[in-house]
Order: sequence, then C-alpha cells, then structure tokens
Amino acid sequence: MKTKFFIILSMLTFSFANAQQGEVDSEMNSAKGITFQNGDMFLEGSIKISTGGDNDFYGFSPKFGYLLNDKFAVGAKLNYSSNKEEATDIKTNVFGIGAFARYYFLELDKKRFKAFAEAGLGYGRNKIETPVNTDDSNSVTADITVGLNYFVTKNIAVTFTLANVLAYNSVAPENGPSSDTFNLNINLFENIFDQPQFGLLYRF
Repeated sequence: MKTKFFIILSMLTFSFANAQQGEVDSEMNSAKGITFQNGDMFLEGSIKISTGGDNDFYGFSPKFGYLLNDKFAVGAKLNYSSNKEEATDIKTNVFGIGAFARYYFLELDKKRFKAFAEAGLGYGRNKIETPVNTDDSNSVTADITVGLNYFVTKNIAVTFTLANVLAYNSVAPENGPSSDTFNLNINLFENIFDQPQFGLLYRF
C-alpha cells in the first residue's frame, strides 16, 4: 500500500513540475514577435544602491511612457538620489522631474531585443549639506542616451542604459553664480559598455 502511495505521489509531483515548467516556457515564448502599437504604455525604473567605502549612494528613477506608434514613445520621469561622502560629511540630495521622447530603431532576436535612442529634458532641486552650511540650487538638464530593452516575457523587459551621447547641465545656486556644463561623447562605440545602468520595464 505504501509503495502504491509513493508511486502515485511521485507521479503527481512529476506532473506538477512539468506543468509549471510548461507555464514558464510558454510565458518565455510569449515574448517572441512582440511589437509595440499605438496606446501601449509602460512603467520603467531603476534603483541604485552603493554603500561602504567613501560614499553612500541611493538612487531611484521611475518613468512612465506612452507609445504613439510601434517605434515612438513619449513620457514623464522622476529622479531622486542621495549621496553622502564619509570623509567630508557632505550630503547631497537631488529631486528632479522631466519628460522624454524615445525612438526604437532596431529589433533583433525575434523582436525580443529592441534598441532605442532617448532624448530627455528635466528640472531638478538640489540640496547640499555640509558641517557648516546648507546650499540649495536649481538645475536644468538635457541629454541624449542610447539603450535597449530585452523582453523576457510579453510584458516584462530588462532595460540597459548603455551610454550618454550628449549631456547638458545648468546649475543655479541661490547664493552664488550659475554654472553650465556640456559633454559630448564622441567615443560612444569605444566605451558603450563601460558603466551600463540596469532597470526593469513593465508593459501594459
């Protein structure tokens, strides 16, 4: 009797495992041939945490996008980061809002892989705290980045932001002169994987 029971239990366990694996395989295969269309929306974001050593950094960057067609999306974004330098006890907090436009220009691997170029414009409020004073400033940023989405299911993709092609930053402190910086990455294809940033995208 016990032998029959264990045989039945083993068969049920094997069947359940096969069913679960089948569901996983089916979900993975659902990402093949995925295409965007007008009205699709997505939530995308990344979290970066770096502690230990000289700096403690925390960053959170969510985005909301709306597809106008199969290749072009527009949306809004938020950005928050906090950085503390242990040696100097200087803490920097940044909060920003902005908008972006994204163009998907390449599809590979049965359309799982979608490369894009993105232009963004943002406004930020910065606060720098030192042991002796606090400095507040406003900033305006503009950038062009290159990245990609790789869909692991029909709704979920891993996002890689590979490189900043162009970046502009204008900072206006409340107590001091403003400053502008402009960077153009002309060696994009030599260092595109130097410091990639990772995130997740959910399409609905």
